[in-house]
Amino acid sequence: MKTSIQTWVRELSRVNKVPFEVMMAIIEVETPGNGFDSKTGKILIQFEPSWFRKHEPYAPSGAWSVNKVDVQSKEWVAFNNAFKINKESAMKSTSIGLPQIMGFHFARLGYKTVGDMWDDFKKGEYQQVLAFFRFVLTDAKLLKAVREKNFHMIAYIYNGAAYKEMAKKWGREPYDISLRKSSDKWFLKN
Repeated sequence: MKTSIQTWVRELSRVNKVPFEVMMAIIEVETPGNGFDSKTGKILIQFEPSWFRKHEPYAPSGAWSVNKVDVQSKEWVAFNNAFKINKESAMKSTSIGLPQIMGFHFARLGYKTVGDMWDDFKKGEYQQVLAFFRFVLTDAKLLKAVREKNFHMIAYIYNGAAYKEMAKKWGREPYDISLRKSSDKWFLKN
């Protein structure tokens, strides 16, 4: 993970009275530690077909509707297909950048439009870190869970009620356990 990201998270954690190690753990578990694809330079995305279907219930099936992988080149194919159908719905249905925040949270984060959120995130990882802190600070339950190091509740709020079932389905470690391990590691480094 880049030193600059650690520095920003450390300072913002101090100012906002949240545990640095928990904030770093969320970032580390959500992404490979950066907000942009090292191969293409594009912002990291995870297009969510289920959310796009909620925004566009009558959209015809296409590349967007079969996206089930976390490979950036395929994510962009699905996203671009959805974008052709409806730009705003595609952006709202995609988690982006370092914190992997869904586009539909744009207003909560202080953006006028989802496009404004995307534009800001594209400017750099600092903007993404700032938005991540706003995301945590504007959700009382998430903020409480972060401060109390309640990894189950963080996982539940951040990735949904089915996070354990999804981990099992994908053959991954449950999100709450990954968060706890990462937090412990960052605590020791702190």
